[in-house]
Amino acid sequence: MRDQDIVGEALASVLPQHDRPWFRVPHLLQLNLILLVPLLSSAVAGYDGSLMNGLQSINEWKGYFGNPNGSILGIVNAAQSIGSVISLPLVGILSDKIGRRWTLLSGAIVIVVASIIQAASVQYAMFVFSRVLVGVGSMLVTQPSPMLITELAYPTHRGKYTSAFWTFYYLGAILASWASYGTQKHMSGSDWSWRVPSIIQAGFPVVQIIFWSFVPESPRWLIAKGRKKEAEDLLARFHTAGDTSHPLVQFEMSEIARTIEMESRASETKWSTLVKTPGNRKRTLIAICIGVFAQWNGVAVVSYYLTLVLDTVGIKDSDTQTLINGLLQVFNFIIAGSAALLVDRLGRRTLFLWSAVGMLVSFIIWTACSAVFDITNAGALGKTVIAFVFIFYFHYDIAYTPLLLGYPTEIFPYSIRSKGLTVELMSVYSSLIVLAFVNPIALDKIGWHYYIFYCCFDVVVLIVTWFFFPKQKIAEVFDGPSAAMSSSIFYKHNDFDEKGKSSTEHAEHVA
Repeated sequence: MRDQDIVGEALASVLPQHDRPWFRVPHLLQLNLILLVPLLSSAVAGYDGSLMNGLQSINEWKGYFGNPNGSILGIVNAAQSIGSVISLPLVGILSDKIGRRWTLLSGAIVIVVASIIQAASVQYAMFVFSRVLVGVGSMLVTQPSPMLITELAYPTHRGKYTSAFWTFYYLGAILASWASYGTQKHMSGSDWSWRVPSIIQAGFPVVQIIFWSFVPESPRWLIAKGRKKEAEDLLARFHTAGDTSHPLVQFEMSEIARTIEMESRASETKWSTLVKTPGNRKRTLIAICIGVFAQWNGVAVVSYYLTLVLDTVGIKDSDTQTLINGLLQVFNFIIAGSAALLVDRLGRRTLFLWSAVGMLVSFIIWTACSAVFDITNAGALGKTVIAFVFIFYFHYDIAYTPLLLGYPTEIFPYSIRSKGLTVELMSVYSSLIVLAFVNPIALDKIGWHYYIFYCCFDVVVLIVTWFFFPKQKIAEVFDGPSAAMSSSIFYKHNDFDEKGKSSTEHAEHVA
């Protein structure tokens, strides 16, 4: 795609012209390598999600903790989400007060400590406490990272990076699932079959800690704190090879400065700003919907209770269950990564609608096959259910993985971006807490009949997506092609703001 199709005419006109691909441009290569550090934050969360699936398939873990089921199993799976919700009010404040990078570091350290406690657990309460602590650390690394990436990335790379962020969730899930499979195969009969995967959970945070010193602070945060010279030097270093006089640097500095100037007119950006105007109310509604839909579409059944799903179709062997979990995570990573590359080309709404239709159809077939299997115990139907678990995830991955945090990061202006992400994450983890308790109880009591609820909810997902998600590609959503946005995207008035009214209070642009 042409630069102007990605970032708009105004910003494209000031971009440096390179006669070679970005990975052969030293300062761009350096920047993109550095951005891998915050990008790994989603892998941290992904490891945790898949780890509990793996541990539930390991007989030694189940035996050590008394074969937890129902609400007892729900507690240990909900513990991580409870920790995340507890830390949400704090992490938003930390991101704005001490900066994105220091918040990221604090979260990585917390997860390392939590992993040690988890691996050393000698009783159920200790294990649950470690899971709560993992949730706190996970939120501390996850919340600031997409903002740090968005505010540091080179303009034409920004959309792909924000879309790729949650895709890396499956990188962590792959490591967790195959670690569990390996210990299940080769450490059977030993507590180390579940303690080793718990230790490995510290792996990605340790990598982040090692390379953290190379990660710069957000230039937007620096300017907000009055450190304009640092911000200018930072933008020049990574965007124009050190040329502070380059039009791109001046463009970026001007749009950020204008935003900060607008913000300074108010003593403080309040939480009420999220619902103060029609445009912000719609942004907030979409963020909440994405957070809720990302869990209540049925994915939470598989992401934390794949073992129970496989049990309902007669697949109860631990090796087979951990193998299926491992293959599913590899599949997810490939699909989500491919979808992230198509975001700019296909548009966000197209992917969300495609996802909603695909999840609905696949879940209906999945439910029907489970119902018939319950009557006939036909092995072929059990295999069909497994196939549709993969098909369901394909449609989930094309939208809700690359856009879960990337889309809200793009639609919220800088002044309320941190709070907007916090609201979305609150909806995600609040949903997970409820589902972590409800899913194992419902699957134990009514089996496949529980899937009917998700089929109905997926209808709601499709209807809301069709009527409320903007019709334009994100590059056209808010203020039209004449306003250059800070996140290199443009917005159209009648999608988020009342017709005829200026939306400069929502936008970051050069006049």
